[in-house]
Amino acid sequence: MKRQALETEQKALEINLDDRVYGTFSEIGAGQEVARYFFQVGAAAGTIAKTMSAYDKVYSDKIYGAEASGRYVCESRLYKMLDHEYDLMVSRLQNEKPNTNFFVFADTVAAVNYTRTIKGDGWLGLRFQLHPDAKPNDIVLHARMLDKDNQLQQQAIGVLGVNLIYACYHYYDNPEILLESLMDNLKDRIAIDMIHITGPDFQGLDNRWLSLMLIKHGLSTVAMFGPDKKNIHASEFLYKKSVLVVRGSYRPATLVNQDMIKTSWDQFRNADGVDPRKAVLLAEITLDNLCSTGELDEKDFLDRADILNALGQTVVISNCEAHQKLINYLSDYKIQKLGLVLGVRQLLELMNKKYIQNRDGRLLTAFGELFTRNVKMYVYPSMQEGSEELMTCRNLPIPEGIKFLFQHLMDSGQVCDIENYQKDILHIFSKDVLEMIKRNETSWDEMVPDKVADLIKENYLFGFPSQQLEFEY
Repeated sequence: MKRQALETEQKALEINLDDRVYGTFSEIGAGQEVARYFFQVGAAAGTIAKTMSAYDKVYSDKIYGAEASGRYVCESRLYKMLDHEYDLMVSRLQNEKPNTNFFVFADTVAAVNYTRTIKGDGWLGLRFQLHPDAKPNDIVLHARMLDKDNQLQQQAIGVLGVNLIYACYHYYDNPEILLESLMDNLKDRIAIDMIHITGPDFQGLDNRWLSLMLIKHGLSTVAMFGPDKKNIHASEFLYKKSVLVVRGSYRPATLVNQDMIKTSWDQFRNADGVDPRKAVLLAEITLDNLCSTGELDEKDFLDRADILNALGQTVVISNCEAHQKLINYLSDYKIQKLGLVLGVRQLLELMNKKYIQNRDGRLLTAFGELFTRNVKMYVYPSMQEGSEELMTCRNLPIPEGIKFLFQHLMDSGQVCDIENYQKDILHIFSKDVLEMIKRNETSWDEMVPDKVADLIKENYLFGFPSQQLEFEY
């Protein structure tokens, strides 16, 4: 049965009328937008212990402590707010309200400014109990505001805050519905590109799966998580860094994937204008790739994520089949140098697609949008079909109409071949290895890194071994 989205005011009123729920609101920037909804609908005395806005930076630092980064719209600031306000509330009220589920809602937000140098984004969080005297849970998210007007952005933050509080108390037992409900009455106004849920009532929840759900349900086009399996956000991790993105299926990660990552990373870190101390490597999987065989297989995604995390990789899950969408997303974080790693066949497909779609005279514009000043493509070679000859950028069969453009990209260094690759492994393809795993052939483990082979066997990833799985079920 399809869930019916409630109006924001109705959600706020239902929370106000629930005498088991009581908490504090602390909001920095963009006004007291969330608390305002609860005051306006009435019966707020049963819900709100305190509201506050530590708007002045000096005063805010006196309450929550200074930020080493000097930034106020950041994840660490949000956690300081949650820590301070929750401890304060529990110490003051736990004896007076023994049968109450306490919560603290906090946000730190920067709405669009007059000069449009700030687009508008914020961190929102809720620390909440589901049972009196129980340890609390945390849900923290980052939102990008899509309205172009300051007041509209403030209003959207108010709606999102109400949605968040309502979802945590009404949909906590169904995280997918919890996520979907955050966008109630906010279509095309908010993007949520990071969410993290922890606590005693969510111990079995894999937060990487939450990142996948953000992309699946269109809450964001990009989400990411680190080798420690924790979701992270670009503003905390990539700001003013140089970034190399290696796109692949990783189903499973093979010796070729490992070599592509290693050789491109070495080449990128030594490139002009890249500070290796401020360089980051991302392994990207697209939603389109995850759905290439039909419906989205969530276990398949987590199998790939386990492999990449075991190899120490930070993973990006995106709905950016077109590289331009990823470039646009990353541009908000002042990336210094951006490297994109492709197989040579993927590059040929990209060039052909650009040529076919823009033969009406937009060729220069189309290529200019993709190859901006700080973007460079690193291209991994492949064997020519039916021969031992390598296909590289130097002998790529580019359409005649764009040969001059492609040569310019080569001459300017915006497209280059990856060097120092291992030629003797270029016959390995992930799809072949996957089929060998499913058929229980023994030689597949020679085509993947040892760590990957061990993980597949230990955790029965990608259907290994198929006979045992069939027997068990």
